[in-house]
Amino acid sequence: MRQCMDIPKIQARIKKIEGQLRAISTMVDKDVPCEDILIQINAAKSALHKVGQAVLEGHLQHCVRDGIEHGDADKTIAEFAKAVEHFSRMG
Repeated sequence: MRQCMDIPKIQARIKKIEGQLRAISTMVDKDVPCEDILIQINAAKSALHKVGQAVLEGHLQHCVRDGIEHGDADKTIAEFAKAVEHFSRMG
């Protein structure tokens, strides 16, 4: 699985999201207006979605391709469809 992702890039994005979440927590503690907090929540959600897209794209380019070329194509496609379904529920 590690070969299907750019681990340093994914980890960097996750660290950024962790920082965004800490900032949101601080905003809540400091009684920042709700609208400002919601903007930051949406930014963190969007960043998390981008991480998911990167993971899904890597999965498609490596794991799915390998499964189709060297394994059970029908099973690989069914598993990919399930992964896409799980990811699409994140929205």
